Amino acid sequence: MPLIDRIQQDMVAAMKGRDEARLSALRMIKAALMKQKVDSPKPLDEAAEMQVLKSLMKQRTDAAEMFHKAGRAEQAAKEEAERALIESYLPASASDAEIDAAIAAALAETGVTSLKQMGVVMKATQAKLSGKTVDGKALSEKVRSRLQ
Repeated sequence: MPLIDRIQQDMVAAMKGRDEARLSALRMIKAALMKQKVDSPKPLDEAAEMQVLKSLMKQRTDAAEMFHKAGRAEQAAKEEAERALIESYLPASASDAEIDAAIAAALAETGVTSLKQMGVVMKATQAKLSGKTVDGKALSEKVRSRLQ
């Protein structure tokens, strides 16, 4: 079932349950997906949908962090709840063991030993972890520590 259809079903359920916060977040997700569909000349495939969701998740994470710094805990909690909802539509996150194994395999495959070629290792590692959700910043730090 396409992601937009799943979101539409969840919107109906949220409307019937009178869950305003969930409904608002679902509308935001649907609007972002529809915007991507309209803006892109090619049809919206699963990879593009996941990219939109990852972007929305990053926005929510950054916003929550800013609200925490500003002392607005209620607004930060709202952003974190939206982030959790968005995360529920993404594939499962890769475990630390899976990430470490993918980095080791990428290093062996590419033969890279210097930090200057970190991009090659990152690309190979991400290819091995395709289909899983991975935090790029954390992955970058792990690859950097292995190359130093």
